[in-house]
Amino acid sequence: MKICFLGSGAMGSAIGGILSESGQDVLLIDRWKEHVDALNAGGLKLTERSETRVIKVKATHQVEAVGQAALIVLLVKSYHTADTLNQVQSFIGKNTPVLSLQNGLGNEEKIAEIMGAERVLGGVTHSGSVLLGPGEVSFGRDRTCIGEMQGELTDRVRDIVRIFNQAGLEVEASDNILGMIWDKLLVNVAVSPTSAITGLTHGDMEKVELLKATAFEAVEEAFRVAKAAGVKISLKDPAEAWTKAMEGLSPRHKSSMLKDLEQGKRTEIDVINGAVVYLGKKYGVATPVNRTLVSCIKAIEWRNHGNQTE
Repeated sequence: MKICFLGSGAMGSAIGGILSESGQDVLLIDRWKEHVDALNAGGLKLTERSETRVIKVKATHQVEAVGQAALIVLLVKSYHTADTLNQVQSFIGKNTPVLSLQNGLGNEEKIAEIMGAERVLGGVTHSGSVLLGPGEVSFGRDRTCIGEMQGELTDRVRDIVRIFNQAGLEVEASDNILGMIWDKLLVNVAVSPTSAITGLTHGDMEKVELLKATAFEAVEEAFRVAKAAGVKISLKDPAEAWTKAMEGLSPRHKSSMLKDLEQGKRTEIDVINGAVVYLGKKYGVATPVNRTLVSCIKAIEWRNHGNQTE
């Protein structure tokens, strides 16, 4: 199966590399030329459980190389989704499914608007990955779930699950992928903006009870929005979301949103807490805590980008 990864940073390179290692025809596409050049020159240096191996991969920063792929895996930042798909639309086969493994809510809707709803697959991964440098990634395997947005367990989902599992990736088919996307969203609602605004690691956030209380209130708002939207979630309370955010991570761990701000990058706040605010307005649910967290992140971004509005 020819599989193209659009967005081949830490997660895309790791999953794509492991699939390539298993014998699949994988192409990694990323706009960071130095990373692409390193992958092609020396392979992917992948570290798992303190052991590093080199995997031969194919990589490019030319989107037209997508060609007639059997599957597109989308891992670009949410705010690059529309632009990326518009660039590659003419190069992708008319029946090629697009699987989003991105963070937050709304990515699948953007894909549907551009590519057609029938081509969209939703996904969520709990694996962890860190880009150590051009061509070098640290990866921690964990569960990944994929599914049709309407809940059917189709042959194409079963085929993708089989191929990924044959490569050693822990992948399951889900008949409630939207609920699983929400489950991960709730975790990010709790810790992403609180870490990013305060600059605290996960371990330090645990020590500040008032901050935890604020995070719990943000998650409680998100619970009410999910209920109003008719989404079936598995998490039972805000404390569970907080606990899941901390599981298996070093106390020195920093959220990706905090790392983005430290590197002067734009965050994905719009599809995390911002999505809660947007849907809260749609369904008539008040979200003052999430709105405040979003405004704080936006203010930091404004400051970091020279007081320039987008």
